[in-house]
Amino acid sequence: MQSNLSRLPYNAGILIFLLTGSCRIAAQSTNPWPTIGAIPLPAGYHRIPATDGSFTVWLRNIRLKKDRTVYLFNGSPKRNQDAQFAVLDIPVGHQDLQQCADAVMRLRAEWLYAAGVSGAITFYTEQGRRLNFQEWLQQHPIETRRPLADTRREAFDKYLTTVFTYCSTRTLQRQLLPVPDFSAIDAGEVLIRAGSPGHAMLVADVAEDSHGHRIYLLAQSYMPAQDIHIVVSPDGGLSPWYRADAANPLIQTPEWTFKTSELCNWPLIK
Repeated sequence: MQSNLSRLPYNAGILIFLLTGSCRIAAQSTNPWPTIGAIPLPAGYHRIPATDGSFTVWLRNIRLKKDRTVYLFNGSPKRNQDAQFAVLDIPVGHQDLQQCADAVMRLRAEWLYAAGVSGAITFYTEQGRRLNFQEWLQQHPIETRRPLADTRREAFDKYLTTVFTYCSTRTLQRQLLPVPDFSAIDAGEVLIRAGSPGHAMLVADVAEDSHGHRIYLLAQSYMPAQDIHIVVSPDGGLSPWYRADAANPLIQTPEWTFKTSELCNWPLIK
């Protein structure tokens, strides 16, 4: 789904500059883009085609809030309001749980749940205990006096709370596989550094030019638990997009610096 800049509505809070073949998007208080897949591309780039039902397509269809403010789990605005380009329309909850790795796990689990392959939703605790959603359901039977869809979703939300409580950047990193070629970065992959503190960010979308040079968007939550958001890029002529520059070993994001060697992917779904 490629943006058509000629059809974009005027918004006083958005300035689009086309400078020397690049697209700089300077967003202020209001976000006009309805989904991640509607965020405009720099000139000369196209979104990489993806299969219907894939994680990539699901990510591109995530709704974005009009309000660009990032709120904490307790309803307070985050102190730093300069890191985000747009905010995902996904609940953060009312506990200080859905932080960085939790947001990554949330997005992955939500896709699998929506795709009807909830048996593949599996994470691990610090002690190595397997938290599989289907197995968790067997131990926490659904109450049947209400519509099944409602009670199953309620059970899924409780399962995610369990995951957020007992999983971390350390457990998630052990579950993921290193990506050997950073220049081939793809949507759904994860930048992650285990630790206390550690950090994790999800690659929310990827595009490339006619030469195969890729750019990407990054989504994060942080500490304390807060709205998941697309972050801005330090590349003034490209933001919020990042260049997949394998020659530069560091990725500078607004609140964390990763190494390109810290890019990981999920194991194949069996």
